[in-house]
Amino acid sequence: MSISLTMPISKDIIKTLKAGDRVLLSGVIYTARDAAHERMVKDYYAGKPFPIDLKNQAIYYAGPCPAKPGEVIGSCGPTTAGRMDAYTPLLLDNGLSVMIGKGARSKEVTDAIIRNCCIYLGAIGGAGALIAQCIKSAEVVCYDDLGTEAIRKLVVKDLPLTVLTDCNGNDLYKIGIQKFKKI
Repeated sequence: MSISLTMPISKDIIKTLKAGDRVLLSGVIYTARDAAHERMVKDYYAGKPFPIDLKNQAIYYAGPCPAKPGEVIGSCGPTTAGRMDAYTPLLLDNGLSVMIGKGARSKEVTDAIIRNCCIYLGAIGGAGALIAQCIKSAEVVCYDDLGTEAIRKLVVKDLPLTVLTDCNGNDLYKIGIQKFKKI
């Protein structure tokens, strides 16, 4: 059974989620990959504000393919999250609450997740076309010059995800897949 969540997710709800929980996420999320993360952090250290309000927001590590005629978005699968690890603690310390990607995270990111009561959710790699069906609208909000790596605002409905790292630092990659054996 999956837990239905709507963005923004409160810290009280984040505290109830455990590594291995399956969720269906709805609401507004943002895409950002390597180039966008690098630019956000460089701009921050140069004294510029973040291009989006990070408070209680979710960033999906994805660079969607262009939409075919009549579609909202093209394939939109997750990017390996570790590519953003150098930038993530700063974003978490500045209000980001939810990250969506695939793959394990560094100790520094896990420490920032615990420190800020955040959560890391996993999307299924290779399922970008199916994930795109959960996206109801998409628009570039900044860094248009980055093409597919521009930051996009997505409205999603029942995006299927799994809690990979909970706010206590429990990591599904480290504790195994026992919960999935019950399926």
